[in-house]
Amino acid sequence: MSAIHSILVRNLLHLAASVLLAIVWFGMARAAEPSIDIAVGAQPHRFTRTELLRHPALRTIEIRNDVAYHRTMRYQAIPLSALIVSLPQVESLQFTARDGFVANIPGGLLAGEAQPWLAIEPAVAAWPALKPGSGGAGPFYLVWRAPEKAGISSEQWPYQIARIADAAALETRYPQILPKTAANTAERRGMQVFVTHCAACHTIDGGGDATVGPDLNRPFNPTEYFNEPFLRKLIRDPASVRNWGQRTMPGFAPAVLSEAQLDDLLAYLRQMAIQR
Repeated sequence: MSAIHSILVRNLLHLAASVLLAIVWFGMARAAEPSIDIAVGAQPHRFTRTELLRHPALRTIEIRNDVAYHRTMRYQAIPLSALIVSLPQVESLQFTARDGFVANIPGGLLAGEAQPWLAIEPAVAAWPALKPGSGGAGPFYLVWRAPEKAGISSEQWPYQIARIADAAALETRYPQILPKTAANTAERRGMQVFVTHCAACHTIDGGGDATVGPDLNRPFNPTEYFNEPFLRKLIRDPASVRNWGQRTMPGFAPAVLSEAQLDDLLAYLRQMAIQR
């Protein structure tokens, strides 16, 4: 009996060890798998890539003039409205990328005709590198099927997304970015241009979520150390003014940032320099 007992104990120990090893392996595999946190409403959730690729709303879509790759791309993607059912009630969503890039996009745009989708990079078919020696736009990328219907800017196509969360408007959370002018002025319109095109990388007087680029009013404002023609040139084509290997600032062509919007942005920056 003792021999049989010993065999049973040994077999049970082997079984327990195998189960424990499987649990550890599964946990490690799950931890290593790309995931995205969606914290909208009272029920935040972490989705793995596998979960999203099994989502019933997943479709293969074609994006023309893709902002990240500058050509037509095909993606496996889910309508953002299928992931976030409360989208029509959201004031603003904050998309945080792995590199610190933060895009705050108004809920009205996300629930409108521009049709935002969350693209998911399959493990077996990696997306191309964004530039030689760099990674791609995955594993999660916000793309738009009809961006022209709402004037979606290039800064509103965040990629390498790690987290999506609901948030109040940027000027509500950071009142220091508000210009002290009347409501319908160039300076106020310029603040909205800043929020749309600049706040993904920059802050004003410490106000904002971004960590990529410098503050645009501390210690000095760019209107104080660039004359206006060169500042306009910098915004339109940064590489034509100063260029280096690690430069990340994109240019803003007139199709993306109109001359009137650029005028408003400069009026806003000048006003914030006065307020500092």
